[in-house]
Amino acid sequence: MKVDEKFTKNVPKWDWFDRWGNTWASRMLWTAFYVWFYMTFAPSEWWYLLIPVHIAMGPIHGVIINWFAHKYGSVNFETDNTSKNLFKVDLLMMGEAYHNNHHKFPSRTNFAVKKGEFDPSYPLILLLKKCKVIKLTKETPAVPDISNQPSAISQ
Repeated sequence: MKVDEKFTKNVPKWDWFDRWGNTWASRMLWTAFYVWFYMTFAPSEWWYLLIPVHIAMGPIHGVIINWFAHKYGSVNFETDNTSKNLFKVDLLMMGEAYHNNHHKFPSRTNFAVKKGEFDPSYPLILLLKKCKVIKLTKETPAVPDISNQPSAISQ
């Protein structure tokens, strides 16, 4: 299937990784890993009902972020691609739906930029840093104050 060029602009090309990820062997290996993980760590059998949900999470998350976030939403920053922010408050995708913000500031740990945006992953990152579980190699860069400006483009 041919993907429209506007969705592949500035996207790294890893042909070997794409070929491997699109094989049934790769999918079965991940499924086997999830089943093993649940059989090893689930506190009771009813948790096995979560295995299909866990298996489907990756593809569903990928579709939401890598397709919807380039087609629908609002734009805080002009970029050289079609990335958009999907939600005003991104609890569902743990901050990943601030896709336009991420494309403008890819090394920023807090994807929320505008007033009213909240990246739920950021407080967790700060907590893990405070507990010395992780170490941030660079601080979150500042962004220009755009809190009072309307989105550049809205769809």
